Amino acid sequence: MKRWLYLLLAAASLLLSGCASVIESNVTSFHAWSPDYNQKAYAFAPAKEQENDLQYQNYAGLIRQELQFLGFTEAPDLKAAQLQVSFSYGMNTGQVVVTQPAYDPFFYGPGWGRFGPRPFGFYGPYGPFYDPFWYGGPMQTTSYPVFLRRLQIGISQADGKKLFDVVVDSEGQSAGLTAAMPAMVRAAFDDFPGPSGVTRHIRIKVDKNGQPVE
Repeated sequence: MKRWLYLLLAAASLLLSGCASVIESNVTSFHAWSPDYNQKAYAFAPAKEQENDLQYQNYAGLIRQELQFLGFTEAPDLKAAQLQVSFSYGMNTGQVVVTQPAYDPFFYGPGWGRFGPRPFGFYGPYGPFYDPFWYGGPMQTTSYPVFLRRLQIGISQADGKKLFDVVVDSEGQSAGLTAAMPAMVRAAFDDFPGPSGVTRHIRIKVDKNGQPVE
């Protein structure tokens, strides 16, 4: 019996690990884009503190993949590039506070309360429409951390004229900026260049390794 139970649990674990999850982001872009720019070569223009930064290089690789998919070509260096790509990223921690009833008055079954029999029957003294928020029932407050992730990508001409700027905001209960970055980069270029001055809610399905699956 135990052997069959272990096999069942293992199969369920494999099934769950194969399911795709979703990373949601709010994406806002502003641009003065022309289709002619798609034919121009680009190069990354890192800030001084980003030079020789391995995390920056990793994220640059993700952006490079999306630009290549869109038909852009990368110049050998900044001097040969007609477009410059810059980006920044970061994460802050917030706190979510939730207040809810300490227990469900309907959970304990008919005629039985949390501490014994109910003298007023199944619904208690307040009737079937009892609301613990309204009647001041026992409440409990819990809090949990939420991680606010942000990615900003800009494309400009060699003379500094800005052509495209997008901000991707995503939040989650895990502190993995690196794990969420592939989906955030994909969201940044979704329907490129997208509507200017409009915030869109983008859902990207990812596999167990955080890679977009569509």
